[in-house]
Amino acid sequence: MVAAQVEVVEAAGREVRVTSPHKVFFPQRGETKLDLVRYYLAVEGPIMAAMGGRPTLMQRFPEGAGGSSFFQKRVPDSAPDWLNTATVTTVNGTTSRALVAADVAHLIWAVNLGCLGFHVWPYRADTGDEDHVDELRLDLDPQPGTGFAEAVVAAGELRALLDELGIASYPKTTASRGVHVYVRLEPRWDAYQVRAAAVAAARELERRRRDSITAAWWKEERGRRIFVDYNQNAPHKTVFGAWSARARVGAQVSTPVSWDELADVRPDDLTIATVPARVQRDGDPWADIAAAPQSIEPLLAMSERDMAAGLMDAPWPPVYPKQPNEPPRVAPSRAREQ
Repeated sequence: MVAAQVEVVEAAGREVRVTSPHKVFFPQRGETKLDLVRYYLAVEGPIMAAMGGRPTLMQRFPEGAGGSSFFQKRVPDSAPDWLNTATVTTVNGTTSRALVAADVAHLIWAVNLGCLGFHVWPYRADTGDEDHVDELRLDLDPQPGTGFAEAVVAAGELRALLDELGIASYPKTTASRGVHVYVRLEPRWDAYQVRAAAVAAARELERRRRDSITAAWWKEERGRRIFVDYNQNAPHKTVFGAWSARARVGAQVSTPVSWDELADVRPDDLTIATVPARVQRDGDPWADIAAAPQSIEPLLAMSERDMAAGLMDAPWPPVYPKQPNEPPRVAPSRAREQ
């Protein structure tokens, strides 16, 4: 008996075609394109609460996890009429027509194209205001010699700092070794200000735990520490979306968790096969993230203090124009050679 080459699934009141539904996307356990579709349907409530209404950059893996990939910056002209899109500006200043995660049908449409990752902008498209972002996203990135356990410790230090400042925060796994910490914001600040707040947080964490946390942009200076990647908040940057499945052969999910359970979770065990049962049992650990948008004024005050003390801006990624008060874009070892 020949397996069906097309499945039609009901999603958000629409019928969405899924071609080659039994194509294996995740070879470790044989999960298919249809398995991924069913995963997104199972976590529809939480994923829409986290990234619904936001422009997304699609990462497509035509041959599934482990194969080659490319970023789909523009929605193809063949997209259905009902697809919601928004014009976004990319890091290099060009504009493109991006998918908006308007509902779960939009995600399934993207999965049908081989999308194994949604990289999400920090604002809602329906506001019409991409200049003011509503999320601060801090990426705790393990360096060689460190891993998830060290990232969890760093996340605890970050939580303590934000708690001191009266700022509520929410963690998630990255579906790999790191931890992302989100703060939902009042949409009052632009990305430059939000990045300045992130820089201030990174520098303060380094002061408190210089042995294990670093704000150093240059890899040669990081050592065996957790890097607080403040540049994930630079203008037009996207971050891998909450509840999104990564292109890993085991179908791991970037999973929101509660602070109380962060130290006990095993990121490799959080997959499209296991996460729906967690949600059904425990609910959405980010359920109240939008209930009380936060202020970054305390972090901006720390940034102003650092500038007054003579610190320059932290380095920017090379794709950005040179910024005011930015140090030279040369690695410290090369600067010493000159």
